[in-house]
Amino acid sequence: MVFRKLPGVSASGMGLRLSQKFVFLLFLSGLVTLCFGALFFLPDSVRLKRIFLSKTEVQPVTVGSGSENDVREHLKRPKEPEHTRGMTPGKGETKSRKPSVSNEATEERLAGGKAQEDLTLSRSKADSLMERVSDADHDANSDTFNFKKFQGCLLKPALGRDSGSTADPKTNDRREKVKEMMKFAWDNYKQYAWGKNELRPLTKNGHLGNMFGGLRGASIVDSLDTLYIMGLMDEYNDAKEWVQTSLDLNSNGEASLFEVNIRYVGGLLSAYYLTGEELFRNKAVELGEKLLPAFNTPTGIPRGVINLGSGTSWSWGWASAGSSILAEFGTLHLEFVHLTELSNNPVFKEKVMSIRKLLNKIEKPHGLYPNFLSPVSGNWVQHHVSIGGLGDSFYEYLIKSYLMSDKTDEEAKKMYYSALEAIEANLVQKSPGGLTYMAEWRGGILDHKMGHLACFSGGMIGIGADDGATEKRQHYLDLAAEITHTCHESYTRSTTRLGPEAFRFDSGAEATATRLSDRYYILRPEVIESYMYMWRLTHDPKYRDWGWEAVEALEQHCRVESGFSGIRDVYALTASHDNMQQSFFLSETLKYLYLLFSDDDLLSLEDWVFNTEAHPLPIIRKSCLQDEATEEKTVSE
Repeated sequence: MVFRKLPGVSASGMGLRLSQKFVFLLFLSGLVTLCFGALFFLPDSVRLKRIFLSKTEVQPVTVGSGSENDVREHLKRPKEPEHTRGMTPGKGETKSRKPSVSNEATEERLAGGKAQEDLTLSRSKADSLMERVSDADHDANSDTFNFKKFQGCLLKPALGRDSGSTADPKTNDRREKVKEMMKFAWDNYKQYAWGKNELRPLTKNGHLGNMFGGLRGASIVDSLDTLYIMGLMDEYNDAKEWVQTSLDLNSNGEASLFEVNIRYVGGLLSAYYLTGEELFRNKAVELGEKLLPAFNTPTGIPRGVINLGSGTSWSWGWASAGSSILAEFGTLHLEFVHLTELSNNPVFKEKVMSIRKLLNKIEKPHGLYPNFLSPVSGNWVQHHVSIGGLGDSFYEYLIKSYLMSDKTDEEAKKMYYSALEAIEANLVQKSPGGLTYMAEWRGGILDHKMGHLACFSGGMIGIGADDGATEKRQHYLDLAAEITHTCHESYTRSTTRLGPEAFRFDSGAEATATRLSDRYYILRPEVIESYMYMWRLTHDPKYRDWGWEAVEALEQHCRVESGFSGIRDVYALTASHDNMQQSFFLSETLKYLYLLFSDDDLLSLEDWVFNTEAHPLPIIRKSCLQDEATEEKTVSE
């Protein structure tokens, strides 16, 4: 090799050797820097991780893929405080660690100031890129929520002292019967409709429907917590395995924001809080991120339909003037607050708080909340008010938001009791026969109709009674009992002893359906839901007796060879089945019956609230969680 003579350096052997070293090292450092740095500009960062990380440390970045907005919201998520990191991972999960790149061997071969500077620059770029990869991984698998601390803040074990078993043999027998009904419904779903959304028990096949945007397994996700609390562990494990291996959230269809939230997000959240399985938390947060683009409106009021793949959203075609529905955008608060708790991403809570802010700002006719609101202008579209369909769960989520906050959400409390006062003044009516009911309000004109969906209100008013004004507490409890009694009457006045979809109080009718289109029963839970709450609040045995009447009617008229089916006419002597085993029958109807015949410490109301699909979500005791964190930090120091 011939070297060009350098100025000022002699041609002696020693001088030539020094220049050789310098040029050689400079060449080598440049080559290593080029090769090493190129790795970090490969388009697939997983390749880089495979080089430097052991197999158990590699975790994919799970940023929601619904839209650009999903990614931006995800990456905006702040890092959690140091003292909350490093939670022990759940079963089957691995911790997300920041990968460290070791270059010691390379450094030993490099010398000279310029070479070292180049290497330092290269490592800086590498560290920066790996920091971004690590941050994204860490955000997607946030360890801020400590499940063990959460359990320590429960006043009672979630499943009670003896899994909810009571001291009364008759009640326990009834409880076992409900468990048998659940197993029968589940086994037939598994045999004939596994992976589909719902079972068609007459034709023995599955049904997908168009509410879930291509998501599958609605009955599986909806049933996770029911199976778990009933102790059907083989069935629960089958359901968990399906969620792990087959629940694909990368769908590309039109989904109801409301239904996906209450069934899928709610079901996954409750499964996590009951079991601590990280799988459910990760799925819930990932799906929650896919719902965020629905809020991209001028007012922040989400539209009702969203494409889970593209993130585009629009209003229901039947909704007046492209409006959003009160019961849909008002039934996100519980789940989204918990998504923020589990992900440490404030965006979920911010979205639902912006809804509340707008509702507090706009004028409400007679203090009432109409069912239709424009997501563009933020104004009411029609003055139709209902405690049943289109409005129902908005009011439910106000009082439950207050209870779930450990009674610290004073804004929710004020909104609820103000709304209840307006409802009493304008909608609550007494029939000539003495039945209390909730009418509907159409621009100041009452429609003396009450829907089955409105029968949840007995339980809602009951659980809120104790936090009302002192002089009104007994009044609220009495009102809850009167409404629940009316809904029971709608059952007892039918041939099947099951309630119609809607019943009227005019033209001589009381608590009966007068239109053929209102006579059907689709395995709905709302009446039984109120029985369960009223039992727990009063321990009046009539509520358990009424629940057992419902069990007997379901067995006689809705149970078929391969599952349970709704019926088309509750007044007909011979049942005509609709061939649909609704997922909410497994999630709500059978769960509420099971809780009705269980001890009060099974999912105690002191610790849990139920979302509108009957998925239990824990009360958030911030003071307790902060005390636990402080104690843990003190011990570690």
